[in-house]
Amino acid sequence: MDREEIGNRANKFAILVNVILTILNFVVGIISGSTALVAQAADNAGDLLSNLIGLWAFRIGLKPADAEHPYGHGRIEPLVGLLISIILFFIAYQIFQEAYAKFLMIGSLAAPSWIAAGMAIVAFFMNYFVMKYLFKTGKEINSQILMATGNQKKMDVFTSVAIFFGIVGSQLGYPILDPILAVVIGCLVIKTAFDVARENIDNLMGKVPSKKLINDIKSVAVSVDGVYDAHDIKVNNIGPYASAEFHVKVKSDLPLKEAHKIAHNVEKTIIKKIDIINTVTVHVCPLDEDEKDENCYD
Repeated sequence: MDREEIGNRANKFAILVNVILTILNFVVGIISGSTALVAQAADNAGDLLSNLIGLWAFRIGLKPADAEHPYGHGRIEPLVGLLISIILFFIAYQIFQEAYAKFLMIGSLAAPSWIAAGMAIVAFFMNYFVMKYLFKTGKEINSQILMATGNQKKMDVFTSVAIFFGIVGSQLGYPILDPILAVVIGCLVIKTAFDVARENIDNLMGKVPSKKLINDIKSVAVSVDGVYDAHDIKVNNIGPYASAEFHVKVKSDLPLKEAHKIAHNVEKTIIKKIDIINTVTVHVCPLDEDEKDENCYD
């Protein structure tokens, strides 16, 4: 199964689940009088909008490189990740407004019915399953969109638990817990928005995915015959993929044609053995056999 099929399946599955959760949470929230469930429905609606945008962006990101986009269209994924964070901030604002209205009615608040607690349990299991699936798939195909959606579901898992205990507390004589839990949900939405924004800004700013990736690139490069060292490694994120640029040291007396062949072999080997890398540029530097630590000059 290729990246496109895997990503489309995951996005469509998340859309289906969020449609179901939006409807169920809203209907049960209204029937039971649970502000927290209505807030959760608003959050699910925002998730649904994010999923639809994400599905569109995922397909755009799969377009091949062209004359105007020599590195492909993958950077649309972190851009959409930022858009998702903005949507989350707006959802948090709506949740706070609803909770504030309930606080103004503090004297006449009634505890939500037990059906709301049952809905919270159903939502917990649905959100947990989708979260695990999205994280697994997002890591498998290195998709910022799926990872951002997974973080949304992670937050929904925690809020489902919080809603359940808030409803139980309300039934025990503390109805104020319901709007308080709505505020907690709003705060968790804001935290998730910040996390999603930071991760995607780092991606757009070219932050190295991990030190392990740098070490892997160096290990693979020096495994190629004729390469004595690899250094000055730079990695540039391009959405789901990345490009790499670095220097390798070869014998100083090699003919130009042979040095070029070694560089080409390094590029092919990196792309073959490191999934995230799809573009490689190798600079060849001379190595003095008597001083293998000699500096490499451009």
